[in-house]
Amino acid sequence: MASPVFELSDSYIERLAALDPGYATALGIPGSDHLMTDFSPAGHEARETLNRATLAKLSSLNTSSDGDRLAAGVLRSSLELSEREFAAGEHLRTIRVLAGDVDYARSVFDLMPTETAEHWRTIAERISYVPGAFKGMRESWSLGMQRGVVAPRRQVLAVAEMLEGWAGSVAAPGFFTTLAEQGAGVSGAPAEGLRRAAREASAALAETAEFLRKTYALVADPRNGVGEDRHALARRRYLGMDMDADDAYTWGLEEVRRLDAELRRCAAEIKPGASLDEVRHYLDNESTEAIEGEENLRRWLQGLMNDAMEFLISNQHFDIPVGIRKIDAKISPPGGAAAQYYMPPSEDLTRAGSTWYPANGRTRFPLWSEPTTAYHEGVPGHHLQIGMAIVNREKLSRFQRNEFVSGHGEGWALYAERLMDEFGFLSRPEYRLGFLYAQAFRAARVVVDIGMHCEKKIPKDWPWHPGETWNPELALEFLSARSSNDEAFNRSEIDRYLGWPAQAISYKLGERVWLRLRDEAKAKHGASFDLRAWHTYALDLGNLGLELFTQEMARF
Repeated sequence: MASPVFELSDSYIERLAALDPGYATALGIPGSDHLMTDFSPAGHEARETLNRATLAKLSSLNTSSDGDRLAAGVLRSSLELSEREFAAGEHLRTIRVLAGDVDYARSVFDLMPTETAEHWRTIAERISYVPGAFKGMRESWSLGMQRGVVAPRRQVLAVAEMLEGWAGSVAAPGFFTTLAEQGAGVSGAPAEGLRRAAREASAALAETAEFLRKTYALVADPRNGVGEDRHALARRRYLGMDMDADDAYTWGLEEVRRLDAELRRCAAEIKPGASLDEVRHYLDNESTEAIEGEENLRRWLQGLMNDAMEFLISNQHFDIPVGIRKIDAKISPPGGAAAQYYMPPSEDLTRAGSTWYPANGRTRFPLWSEPTTAYHEGVPGHHLQIGMAIVNREKLSRFQRNEFVSGHGEGWALYAERLMDEFGFLSRPEYRLGFLYAQAFRAARVVVDIGMHCEKKIPKDWPWHPGETWNPELALEFLSARSSNDEAFNRSEIDRYLGWPAQAISYKLGERVWLRLRDEAKAKHGASFDLRAWHTYALDLGNLGLELFTQEMARF
């Protein structure tokens, strides 16, 4: 029988899913796949009311057992932070190119099954609610405007452009138009209903874009960064711990220096005497290690993750449950984020976990930087961590199984890249260069994210723009020098950091915590240290904030 803490955690998920159909779809909870989430002030207030009531109930429960202590700690941390964010009005300025309400409302369609006519009837009905969802967003943003709680103008214009792309044009059909035509080809599907809903949804996207350009942008925050106070709140959200901005910034600069030297040494193994830029140009444009065509890339990535899964199982590095041994590689739809991402399996595992790779208009794909990304997004990265939490019903509450704190989750995924390097999967100089670029890129993120949002200066002893204050142009140059991606991607990353403060720092700072805790466990146990046991213990905790994670790992 479940404890009262577990019962409360489980009921919170069900009640939140009823208020947030997008969340329900992500978890695979049936019954509301035909609906859209309410993004209006009333919708946000309803969810916050649930949070307050759950927190009040939690405070009255006995949490003396180990399982209850951990379950209560994870739930309390999330709810208390949500209260702080709501009080700060963050729900009234959710305008950002990635992980904002706009992106949330579109990407939910990526999770819906499309095999049968019934599936398409559900999709058609959900599309019909898109205009209302975007009307709710505009109402919330308008309330924010009245209260002086506004998003940065740069994000506003970037989101407007993204919406215009999704709305479509004569030259390029929009997202919903393309989706409707896909469904129209399925026997028995409501073709005309899909097309009508798509037209209305596309019009709503265009209307929202116009609102952002012509109304909201006029009063939007002209600053690029959010300032120290909002950044401190965001650091707490994405790290699950308080972290001093100055300390993290200084460490990030030191880590960039270290990785710059490693990159140069590795590049010399590939083309002795060549510069880093020359080596990267060679790998991107001249090397025969490349794949033509999106589908061929998808198949190659699928094989790469399948091989990693088999290696980890056969060599007993992890005990991976049968239910999550399947993972799907997919190409993401055009018009969305330029970065790769992972979608977890449904709670009942009928929908497998999936990695999504944007083609960004390319047809040729150099392979040197792809393996480390596959290990990050797939196996043993996000899929292993999140998938094992989902199936761990005996130890974790339902909330724990579905919670995601970026510092812990992205920290693990970056640690997973390093782990595959330690296992020898990135020993080829080209692949290891890709891994080092991924590490340097994440270290540079710490520097430019904190630099831009907290208005830090470049150190006077730095050999590049010493003493200057960070801005988007400097950030782009600094990031591009440590990126394996093209300029368009790097530009999109700057928009991402500015719109999503502190999330990008969670990767490297989270990995730092994972590595520190592993080193502490090795020192504590000496020759008896068992890495497999340590990984099992850590992953069995589920996803939690780094402060709580550190406390729990001290028990290993």
